[in-house]
Amino acid sequence: WTMNALPDAGRARLEAEFDSGFLRTEASELETYGRDWTKVHTPDPSAVVFPRSTEEVARFMALAHREGWAVVPSGGRTGLAGGAVACRGEVVLSTDRIRQLGEVDSVAQVVEVGAGAVTAAVHEHTGALGLTWPVEMASAGSSHIGGNIATNAGGIRVVRYGLTRNWVLGLDVVTAEGEVLRLNGALEKNNTGIDLRQLFIGSEGTLGVITGATLKLTSVPGPTRVAVLAVGGLADALRLFRSAREAKGFDLMAFEFLTERCVEIVESHGAAQSPFEQRSPAYVLVELEDVGEGDGADAWLEHVFGRGLVSDGVLAESGKQSRELWALRENISESLSKAGFLHKNDVSLPVSRLPDFVSELEEVLARRYPDFGVYLFGHVGDGNVHINIMKPEAWSKEDFLAACNQTDEVLFEQVKAYAGSISAEHGIGLLKKPFLGFSRTPAELELFRRIKRSLDPRGLLNPGKVFDEATP
Repeated sequence: WTMNALPDAGRARLEAEFDSGFLRTEASELETYGRDWTKVHTPDPSAVVFPRSTEEVARFMALAHREGWAVVPSGGRTGLAGGAVACRGEVVLSTDRIRQLGEVDSVAQVVEVGAGAVTAAVHEHTGALGLTWPVEMASAGSSHIGGNIATNAGGIRVVRYGLTRNWVLGLDVVTAEGEVLRLNGALEKNNTGIDLRQLFIGSEGTLGVITGATLKLTSVPGPTRVAVLAVGGLADALRLFRSAREAKGFDLMAFEFLTERCVEIVESHGAAQSPFEQRSPAYVLVELEDVGEGDGADAWLEHVFGRGLVSDGVLAESGKQSRELWALRENISESLSKAGFLHKNDVSLPVSRLPDFVSELEEVLARRYPDFGVYLFGHVGDGNVHINIMKPEAWSKEDFLAACNQTDEVLFEQVKAYAGSISAEHGIGLLKKPFLGFSRTPAELELFRRIKRSLDPRGLLNPGKVFDEATP
């Protein structure tokens, strides 16, 4: 794709028309704001801008559109698909300074926040009134609300609350041409045609810049029980999931799967300690909220042990122990990133098809690349599994990525055969773009391009991400 970087005359104009902290071009700033959590593409933006409001974003985007500057919207940069990477001279538009937290309306159970508000800060802000925005993930301390919305983030409680789009009532969006859209406000009901709000949710910054949101809240969950249960593998984990779904007396808040290899990598980096003396091939972490009907979580746990659905288990007896058990799951990604260079996939399938899919995948990897380290974990309660492959030390980065891309062809053929998705929650960005056709039809991709051309006629907003704009 063609990039139009910020020229010297453009820098001078921004310095004259905006405040002194708006434009940054220091090498350290370009390096920091030009990348996300992926390590495949080298960041190379021409500048970073830091607007303070929707109005400043609109002024800047109108100017960028007229001058032809390519712009990459940027939030907390915790993405894993290269969606926030600026590697072709683009201008990064950071929402870091748009962090306002509005007054919580405890009657309507809503709050207005800026796109740059950190997820954990929103949780703390609303928690004081016994309310929460129930999108929860390991990166909550770094991710921004705008980024969560732009990628339709999932997280650890999707099995209970669903995806981000379920918890966004209204959006403030600036189009590529600098027009401000105020979409839906705080309305629960608004049956007046196409819901443009949903068009921007999950669009990865390719259609507009999200600058603010009205978030729908819910009550903070009551006391929960957290347990880690040892199982023989994914098939056993899904039998356990079926049992939890059929039980009464509790709400299933989270159902997370991880292999022993994941536990080992977390332990090796001192991020958590396994509570088991006798190790197992895999584990399930469950979080259960008693709801006052039936026999509750304790009775179900007794049942699964009695039926032999698990071989061992640890039930947290305090908040501290609950956090220690959660650390086994939440620190996997960070521990893996410290251990070496990774190739990541994040797929979703119908829950019942996961065991067959994973069995086929492991067979392919063992046959083709027996020296690859494979780490599987994920939110299997909603059909989502994360596949992490560690580069062997003896392999070059280039050879490793080439091998992984070949394996991805086989992997995504499997995903397509099982009517799954090549990206459950990480999005497409740059890294998954070549494979989007495994989950989307040519007709759908052409509609994507038409929508893009309508909202961004010059193709300057997060260019090259998700799909190529020219028909192949």
